[in-house]
Amino acid sequence: MVKLTRIYTRGGDKGQTSLADGSRLPKHDLRIAAYGTVDEANAVIGVARLHTTGEADAMLMRIQNDLFDVGADLATPGENFDDPAALRTVASQTERLEREIDAMNADLEPLNSFILPGGKPAAAYLHLARTVVRRAERLMVEAAEHHAINPEAIRYCNRLSDHLFVLARTLNDKGRADVLWTPGAHR
Repeated sequence: MVKLTRIYTRGGDKGQTSLADGSRLPKHDLRIAAYGTVDEANAVIGVARLHTTGEADAMLMRIQNDLFDVGADLATPGENFDDPAALRTVASQTERLEREIDAMNADLEPLNSFILPGGKPAAAYLHLARTVVRRAERLMVEAAEHHAINPEAIRYCNRLSDHLFVLARTLNDKGRADVLWTPGAHR
């Protein structure tokens, strides 16, 4: 468990930050940008949770915890993604998302158009979270060109954006409150 006794360290005052192993990188490094964006997605999900209850809220709480795992994974350099001493994103986390997506999607009508982000407040915030997760995923993929990045963390974020989309539809009265795109409607 993490114990924080002091919030500021002054360690980043010169534009660098520490990774889990104590090594330092510039704050603009892609690895740092990726886990910073994961943190941003987590914050948006926190706002969405102000508008959720029940199983939807429980799913989002699990996801928020997972996103801290993803952040820890990204902050841990190295290529041994099976090292039990390091907190890494694992396949069971991605598989849980897939099971939840399948269960929610079974109750939704098939889509005949793209959805405009919006609808009910929780759904609108989940659409925002989905776009932030997609950005985090892009940064992770780009960071993987320069650093060893756990492929399961990338898979998790890819699946998470799908999960947030389906959950947004579910919270929009199972899709009935979705706002559909009408191509060329306002030309």
